[in-house]
Amino acid sequence: MGGRGGRLALSVRRCDAGALLVSAALLTSAAPTANGPAQARELRGVAAVDAALAVREVAPGVYVHFGQPLALDAPGHDDIANIGFIVGERCVAVIDTGGSTRIGRALRAAVRARSRLPICYVINTHGHVDHVLGNSAFRPDGAQFVGHSQLAAALNRSRRFLVQQYAGDLDQPPTPGQIIEPGIKVQEDYDLDLGRRHLALHAWPLAHSDCDLTMLDLKTGTLWAGDLLFRGRLPAVDGSVRGWLAALDELARWRVRRTVPGHGPLTVRLAAALEPERGYLRALDSGVRAALANGSSLQQAIDQVAAEQASRWSLWSVTHPRNVARVYQQMQWQ
Repeated sequence: MGGRGGRLALSVRRCDAGALLVSAALLTSAAPTANGPAQARELRGVAAVDAALAVREVAPGVYVHFGQPLALDAPGHDDIANIGFIVGERCVAVIDTGGSTRIGRALRAAVRARSRLPICYVINTHGHVDHVLGNSAFRPDGAQFVGHSQLAAALNRSRRFLVQQYAGDLDQPPTPGQIIEPGIKVQEDYDLDLGRRHLALHAWPLAHSDCDLTMLDLKTGTLWAGDLLFRGRLPAVDGSVRGWLAALDELARWRVRRTVPGHGPLTVRLAAALEPERGYLRALDSGVRAALANGSSLQQAIDQVAAEQASRWSLWSVTHPRNVARVYQQMQWQ
């Protein structure tokens, strides 16, 4: 089973009790709306997933399905996050479950195509829809759900919103019970044993969100960074820019063999892979501060802040305005 472990020399820090929850404003601006049978059919028909999801074995026993570079309001939006599983000698751990029960079931089928061992843990790296809405597909396995100590509160606050706005991504009829919160709540560091395979979990203070959790497979040195690391896709701020930058500084010191980001391709050079994201977040932070100091309006800030970064990222026009608006509003209250 699992327990607190000292297997990895990580700094131990408690989550900020006043951390921000999943941003309803962020989700509202990107939430799909299934307004009729035609649209529902379109969403089901786009980016159709095979019964066994396409996965890649990136290290022995470590399987990843890489999500698509789509916006949260685009057809196929339920398949945008990197998700996967790790096979031990006793059982299997799933890491994130995708943005719908459809994706969750496809991931479960991919597990079953490669192992008949029981699925003992489902680990959520944070509470955003593209990472958690597939959780209910694993309920029949009797798996224990694992997440940051703040994840349950985040999901509970968003439960009604998620059921209403993402109804088409849940089993019909959509019910609040399909939004599954963790039974194992990680406050600092935690160890899970899959059978001669230990997973070191670390809960972060406010960063990308208020409930970021990373997982390191000690056997292969494979880090699952969740949305603390975006590659190619513009980072979405739902927490604290400065907290996120502090997390990146710490992550850059970790020695791992490979890293699975929340979005984008695998990397074997973690410190280097963090640099583009760090550059954007620094430009966002300093740019918004300067805009406020100069008396610039929110729209002026959106147009001007970090503009030189636009060509380096996908989904800029969708994500950057929301990032600027969020940071601008936060800084106004400081």
